[in-house]
Amino acid sequence: MPAAKPRLMYANRCQGEIRDDSLDQLLPPDHPVRDLWQFVETLDLSAILAQIRSVPGNAGAPAIDPRILMALWLQATIDGVGSSRKLAELCENHLVYRWLCGGVEVGYHTLADFRTGHGEVLDQLLTQMVASLMHEGLIELNRVAQDGMRVRASAGASSFHRQKTIDRCLEEAKEQVEALRSQTDEDAGAASRREQAAHRRAVTERLARLHAAKENLTKMQAANAAQPKADRRKDDAEVRASTTDPECRKMKMPDGGFRPAYNVQFATTTEGGVIVGVDVTNEGTDGGQMTPMLEQIEKRFDERPKEALLDGGFVSVEAIDEAERNGTTVYAPPKEAQKQLDEGKDPYARKKSDTEATAGWRARMGTPEAKTIYKERASTAEWVNAQTRNHGLYGVRVRGRPKVLVVVMWYVLAHNYGRMKRLREQKAEENARRATETRKSGA
Repeated sequence: MPAAKPRLMYANRCQGEIRDDSLDQLLPPDHPVRDLWQFVETLDLSAILAQIRSVPGNAGAPAIDPRILMALWLQATIDGVGSSRKLAELCENHLVYRWLCGGVEVGYHTLADFRTGHGEVLDQLLTQMVASLMHEGLIELNRVAQDGMRVRASAGASSFHRQKTIDRCLEEAKEQVEALRSQTDEDAGAASRREQAAHRRAVTERLARLHAAKENLTKMQAANAAQPKADRRKDDAEVRASTTDPECRKMKMPDGGFRPAYNVQFATTTEGGVIVGVDVTNEGTDGGQMTPMLEQIEKRFDERPKEALLDGGFVSVEAIDEAERNGTTVYAPPKEAQKQLDEGKDPYARKKSDTEATAGWRARMGTPEAKTIYKERASTAEWVNAQTRNHGLYGVRVRGRPKVLVVVMWYVLAHNYGRMKRLREQKAEENARRATETRKSGA
C-alpha cells in the first residue's frame, strides 16, 4: 500500500493582510533603539530649530523634526551605514528605522543635507556630552591618549595633476561657463530646464574645485620650498593637487600603499574610553598634532589633561616643551629609541637641544613607571580607531576638510553615546552592589 501523502501548510506570499499593529507594537519593548531615542530627546537642538523657516504665518510645508534626522544618522552610524540613499531605503523597509521615522517620509537628499549641514551643533553636542559625563563623575581628564588614523578621501589617485594641467583645465572650465551663460534659455519643458540647471551647477562646481586646486597647489609649492634641501622635491612641477578634492593629500595607508586620504585625530580618556577631542588634517604625519589637540580640549572644558599618551610620531622638542609648561605631562617614546639602544646609545640621556622640560621627559620615559603608564596608549587609542573602523570609517563620501570633519563627528558622537550608556550601567550596577553589601552588613 503506497504511503499517504503528508498534509502540509504552504507559503502564500500573494495573500493580502490587514493588520492593526502600530510601529511601537511591532518593535520589541527592550530594543536598544528606544534608548537611543530617549537620548536624542535630551539633546539641545535649538540651533537647528532656529534655522527652520516653516513657522505659523509663513508659507511652506512643515519641516521634519530634527530629532528624527539626528536619531536616524546616529543609528545608521552605529550600524555602519554611511550612504544617505541606503539610509533612505532603510527608512522604508527596516522596522527600526521606520519606528524612528514614525510615519514621516524622509528622502535621501534631506538626509545628506542634514548630515553635513550642522557641524557647529555636532561640535557643541560633543562638548556637552563629555561635560555631562565629567559632572556625573564617570570620567576625568587625568590621562588622555591621542592617535591618528588615515581615512580614504573621495578622490582618485588620477585626479592629482601638475600646475600646467590644472591651468589648462581651468581655462576650459571658464570657457564652458561663458558658453552656458551665452546660450539662449529655450523653454523646452520642465525636464529640459532641470537638465540645464544641473549642467550649469556641475560646470560651476568644477570651476570652483579647479580654483581651489590651484590655490592648494600654490600652498604645497611654498611648503615644498620651505623643506630642507634633502627632503625637497626637485622642482615645483612635481607637486600635484587633486581636482576632485583639492584639500586631500596622498598619504601612506596601513597596507603600505599611497592613496588620497585625510588624517583623523582622536583624543580619548584612558578611563572610560570617551573621545574628548577630534580633528581632521591633510598632513601625512602626526608630527605637530599634539599642541592643537591639547588646545582644543582646553577650549572645550577649560582644563588640560594632566597626562598625554602619544606614539613617537608626535614627538618634537617644541610640542613637548609647550605641553609641559602648560601643565600636561607627556608620555611618548623618544624617536628611534630601540635603534639607539642597539647602537649602544642612551635615548633617555639629555640632548644638547633639550630644554629642562624635554630633558625631564626623556629621563621620565626611561623609568619602569612611565613605561607601564605608556602601555595604556595602545589599549585606548588603537581600540578607538578599531571601533570607528568597525562602524565603517574607512573612507568618506564627502569632499573638503570641513565636511569630512562633520562626518567624522557623527562617528565620535555614536561612539560616545555607546560609552555613556555603558558607563552609566556600570555605575548603576556598582551602586546596587554597594546597597546590597550595606544591607547585609546592617543585618
